[in-house]
Amino acid sequence: MRVNVTVNGQARQADGVWAGESLLYLLRERLGLPGAKNACEQGECGSCTVYLDGQPVCACLVAAGQAEGRSVVTVEGLAAGAVQRAFVDAGAIQCGFCTPGLIVAVHDLLARVPRPADADIREALAGNLCRCTGYEAILDAVRALADAGPAGVAGIAGGQAVSR
Repeated sequence: MRVNVTVNGQARQADGVWAGESLLYLLRERLGLPGAKNACEQGECGSCTVYLDGQPVCACLVAAGQAEGRSVVTVEGLAAGAVQRAFVDAGAIQCGFCTPGLIVAVHDLLARVPRPADADIREALAGNLCRCTGYEAILDAVRALADAGPAGVAGIAGGQAVSR
């Protein structure tokens, strides 16, 4: 089957997509966007989180065909935003495997709650597993963005606007 999808603002097309293929496979293997990581393939780790029509989803759980005619924003589409910079500055990136999903989750949180409390941050990141950082550096990155006020939160949009 053919899948037509807008990815990071660009119309894309993939042919030969099989019925059981995941959105994650479509993005990584067919469209050459390796940012979302293939870890658990069960929606448990959050490493493959992307926006689908403005909502964060685990791309491993979405059938590629479900993306037909829809909009996807990946971590690559958020690359120009402040979240990545805050992660680097806070030392929140170690092996980097969980980072793409965390970037999307933090982007989504700050778009909804510009000044989140620690409980809000922990809840928003609960679906993302990290085995390297111990999470405190990640929390520091989110706090730094929130503490920067409107200037920090305004920078989260990155290269792609995500409508809610």
